Amino acid sequence: MDAKIYIITIIAVFVICAGLWLVITHVRKKRTYGKDFDLLDGHDFEYYCADLLVKRGFQEVEVTKGSGDYGIDILAEKEGITYAIQCKCYTTPVGVKAIQEAYAGRDYYDCMVGAVLTNQYFTQPAVEAARKLKILLWDRGYLESMLEE
Repeated sequence: MDAKIYIITIIAVFVICAGLWLVITHVRKKRTYGKDFDLLDGHDFEYYCADLLVKRGFQEVEVTKGSGDYGIDILAEKEGITYAIQCKCYTTPVGVKAIQEAYAGRDYYDCMVGAVLTNQYFTQPAVEAARKLKILLWDRGYLESMLEE
């Protein structure tokens, strides 16, 4: 009987340690500022970007609610300028739709600047639309430069 209790105790300790390891790994993943942002899902990427903006001097940084956010994922302010930011964590280049969402969301939230922040780059039509609609494009290179500052 004592051997069974010992084995059960060992298994229970192992399961608890494995669970703690998973929790700690998940928390570290969400708070690590490295180039592993490609591994994040869309929602985690929004919080990752919000944390990065705070570290870069943005204030009143707020991640909007998931649905009904009018295409804007983050609202922020820096040096008196208000920003409406659309985040896109993609495996392919970002197209025009994201620019349209940032444009509409900027006006909906009455912000001065609209931006799209991504782990990728933008298609040429997206670049042209952003230029015409006056939307900032913060691509992978910009994101990586924010990490290096």
